[in-house]
Amino acid sequence: MSNRSKKIFLAATVVVPFLVYCLYYYGMMVKNAPYKFSEFKSIVFKYGKGDSLVNQYNSKTGDYEYKTRDGRLVKRNLRLSKDELLYLHRKASDLGFWNFPEQELRKDTMKVVSPRYLIQFNYDKKSKTVIYDDGFDGDPSLKDANQRLIKEIQKVLDEAEVHQAK
Repeated sequence: MSNRSKKIFLAATVVVPFLVYCLYYYGMMVKNAPYKFSEFKSIVFKYGKGDSLVNQYNSKTGDYEYKTRDGRLVKRNLRLSKDELLYLHRKASDLGFWNFPEQELRKDTMKVVSPRYLIQFNYDKKSKTVIYDDGFDGDPSLKDANQRLIKEIQKVLDEAEVHQAK
């Protein structure tokens, strides 16, 4: 058997079946992805000190309420574009939001009030809700991922508010 025949035989028996299997396997994974943007409905984002989540945004209704630094409550209607919602969906996916535990709260019993966040992504058939306490003392990489997602959501809301004000 020549050298060229050996290479063709190797490609036909090992490489080609491996590539076919990869295409099939990853194709099924993408097709059966648990959270697809095509089924996306809305985002709910609430935050505040302790159990008082006075600052909130709901992308379905566009209702956005937040307290300013001087304690004044601002209410407005803020609509996010499809591109902004897609960006948040992808950022949540990149950070592994779908695998976060539902509650990431402070474990100690001291009465220290720290910022608390509720993040909810709603889809046709299901939704994912995470309650995150800034004093969470669990896995540092999980804490970092939560903080990064929160910053991204707040950044998108701030930018949309600036664009809408123009």
